[in-house]
Amino acid sequence: MQAERRRLLYAGSAAVVLACVGRMTALAQPKPRIVAIAARKFTYEPDEIILKLNEPVIFRLTTADVVMGFSIPDFATRATIIPGQVTEVAITPTKVGEFTFLCDVFCGSGHENMDGMLRVVA
Repeated sequence: MQAERRRLLYAGSAAVVLACVGRMTALAQPKPRIVAIAARKFTYEPDEIILKLNEPVIFRLTTADVVMGFSIPDFATRATIIPGQVTEVAITPTKVGEFTFLCDVFCGSGHENMDGMLRVVA
């Protein structure tokens, strides 16, 4: 009987410790920064974005024109932007440098020049 109580006490203590560690881990993770990007024929606003290395970010994409795309090939990230809807894309940049983002859905003449610059700094 005494051994059973001791085992239950140890199991309960371990559960409390694990719950606290899990909570601390969740609190330690930074809240993602929201970056609003408006896609318009044939540009993004803003067309230059500066992010910090390992900073979680959510791109909030909108357009009022036609269906457009958003792609950051160096981060294997892409989304379709539909007029009147908000599209969210989450990334955490893991390398420093300058990276092009572009429209990868044909949106009319001028589409080939629709791009922007993502700068990731340490």
